[in-house]
Amino acid sequence: MLYSVLVGLHVIITLVLIATVLLQSGKSAGLSGAISGGAETVFGKKKGIDALLSKVTTVTAILFIVNSILLAALSGL
Repeated sequence: MLYSVLVGLHVIITLVLIATVLLQSGKSAGLSGAISGGAETVFGKKKGIDALLSKVTTVTAILFIVNSILLAALSGL
């Protein structure tokens, strides 16, 4: 029962992780990829939906790793 719940949760986490990664803007988005990309890294210009998607991606990736470890432990590997 627990294994089935974790597999279902794993599928949902995977879909959310894929969606958040695909929705993020690329590093070269903006005026000029070479100039604005470096400036955003140095000055920390990350606001709005990009910041939210970045945080959601980080949390979802951590949940994915933890759930993967739990599934591996329960399967006897």
